Amino acid sequence: MAHQHTTAPADETYDVIVVGFGGAGACAAIAAADAGASVLVLERSYGGGSTAHSGGVVYAGGGTDVQRSAGVSDSPEEMLAYLKQESQGVVSDETLRTFAEGSPKMIDWLRAQGLEFDGSLCDYKTSYPTNRHYLYYSGNELTSAAAAVARPAARGHRVHAKNFTGAVFYARLRESALRKGVTVRPLADVRRLIVEDGTVVGVEFAAPDRGREPGGWHEKLAKTAGKMMIYYRPVGSRLSRFSDSVQRRRSQVHRARARGGVVLATGGFGFDKELMTKHAPQYAGLNALGPGGENGSAVKLGAQVEAATDRMDSISGWRFICPPSAFMEGIAVDGAGQRFANEQLYGATMTKPLVEEHGGRGFVITDEATWRKARGQIRTQAAFFHKPQLAYVFSRFGHHKANTLEKLARSCGIDPAGLIRAAADHDAALAAGEPDAYGKNDEFRHSLGQGPYYAVNIGTDASRTFYPLPYITLGGLVVDEGTGASVRESGEVIPGLYAAGRAAVGICSNSYVSGLSLADAVFSGRRAGEHAASAARSEGGAGAHKKETTG
Repeated sequence: MAHQHTTAPADETYDVIVVGFGGAGACAAIAAADAGASVLVLERSYGGGSTAHSGGVVYAGGGTDVQRSAGVSDSPEEMLAYLKQESQGVVSDETLRTFAEGSPKMIDWLRAQGLEFDGSLCDYKTSYPTNRHYLYYSGNELTSAAAAVARPAARGHRVHAKNFTGAVFYARLRESALRKGVTVRPLADVRRLIVEDGTVVGVEFAAPDRGREPGGWHEKLAKTAGKMMIYYRPVGSRLSRFSDSVQRRRSQVHRARARGGVVLATGGFGFDKELMTKHAPQYAGLNALGPGGENGSAVKLGAQVEAATDRMDSISGWRFICPPSAFMEGIAVDGAGQRFANEQLYGATMTKPLVEEHGGRGFVITDEATWRKARGQIRTQAAFFHKPQLAYVFSRFGHHKANTLEKLARSCGIDPAGLIRAAADHDAALAAGEPDAYGKNDEFRHSLGQGPYYAVNIGTDASRTFYPLPYITLGGLVVDEGTGASVRESGEVIPGLYAAGRAAVGICSNSYVSGLSLADAVFSGRRAGEHAASAARSEGGAGAHKKETTG
């Protein structure tokens, strides 16, 4: 618990302090500034986090004007019904309803920050659309299980820009925050929470003194390191270590106080091997997705004041098998040759049983006709980053081929009897007009027919090739769903401490679909920023205490 601390006095005071300047942090800062608060953002690097490297997709529905322009019919009730199935009680129905009903206005709010959206509807199932499309089915809406509870609607609102649009999404939020007078301090590594009489009233952080920052060369280095952490980890790690060493040599201990509260928006913990090994060991050997800053700092800071955590074992791994969409007509089998999932599922939903129940061993099996169909779809369905992956998959090195299922199984290390039986059961059910055993829609069901047959490795070992399987963490600090305030195991609110985005348990913490993390970052970030600003306006604010300790 907290202990007495008597280092250098606080040198800055603001209404709200936001730790982390990614999507959730930017939204928290903007919301607090709009509420009239003075805001300090402390950013460990130069801002952006995973948001800036994301696809820039916002999960929104309930009848947004973007949906209406595309002729997509949706309502808050349909969106709520679908999200209830995905979230499985990770947040209350009341919170889901607030999110769904406020979804159209969230798009309006993002537009007010300078973002643009477009109603160009994607007419095929994909993990990420090409630059011809900006609205798509980004989750499991089209599966029979989801369609049984909610009319399918495209809700993946991709920011209107080329290729991955997360950089534009973040840049517009950053620009908006700066226009509103938010103070951003880069290279500020928050180490401790300052606590007075049980209330979080500030932070202690290490950062270069103002005027002693390394300069533009270091920012370029840090951003290059972040990109390389995503695209080539060995080089990214080396550059990051050098960048961090420069930062540490120039840093001094500083402190800042917050009248209304501290918002932790530092992302997840995928890059902390200790936390991953403890909570999600099946994923610990894979690579986290992001520029490297998702080191669990929110969880560690929260522990200083006994903040509760939950869903720490909830991971979103991304093994997509489409595009090309024809691959969904194949069957996904494990090392025993048995099917393990509906091939139509969203990548993260498919990855969960693959990694957690089937040892990370998996292959997509197709016949000649499906293989040719899939290859023909590359030109129209592949986004820019899909192209090198698919070039590998369709190269002589990226798949197995054999004239019989038995030979194919042996070449892949799959149990031949299991694969032959799975294929026979699959084809027999289709021929008899029976429903698919895993709920796949009929439009994606295709008899395996005659050889030759093909197999694409979708297992975790394929992540060492051009077919990566990255992940993000979905759990974090438990928050009061009305305010975003952190709570203890007892449910008691921790005064002055808030959490948002992937630092907190949120709407996507049970099951992830594309766009839901950014949407939750906006939703939870705004919520935390507004309530922290409100606390600052109350008599004395959160910082009106005397006895000081640090966590």
